[in-house]
Amino acid sequence: MDADRLRMLQAPLKERYRQSPETARVTLRAHGRVGDGLTCRVDTAKALVEAGLHPATGGTGLGACSGDMLLQALIACAGVTLGAVATAIGVKLNDATVEAEGDLDFRGTLGVSKEAPVGFLNIRLHFVLDTDASDDQLDTLLRLTERYCVVYQTLASSPGLRSSYRTVRSDASDSA
Repeated sequence: MDADRLRMLQAPLKERYRQSPETARVTLRAHGRVGDGLTCRVDTAKALVEAGLHPATGGTGLGACSGDMLLQALIACAGVTLGAVATAIGVKLNDATVEAEGDLDFRGTLGVSKEAPVGFLNIRLHFVLDTDASDDQLDTLLRLTERYCVVYQTLASSPGLRSSYRTVRSDASDSA
């Protein structure tokens, strides 16, 4: 895709969002079902993923680790954003890879230490670029990729988060 095609695709959306800002607000949803053996089956756009405990918390390693999935979501979003930004600003990428790594202290997750945090301590995102772009262009590319990457900004800004529950009671007479 070239910059003109990208602008053509996005122009009507940008105009609609300027005219009616409320149309730009979209709620994304995810759904999963708790499975056997300490797993959760997550419906994705392309496949069903079964997530399980990380081996460092007693898992078998057969299920996808949700921490890995978080990093994968980050690199997917950053990669798409990098490509779109490069196209928009005219930076030719011959090839590009995105790598993410994060540090966890599983003492927090397992309740071994109240001082050990639960969650990632640090996340590092790294781009390996095959390009002839100048350092100034690459600095701009990185800055704009960080700015417009939804997952990056979400992790960087710690949005409000809450949880709730509802109960559904199975009626034993339904199965009779």
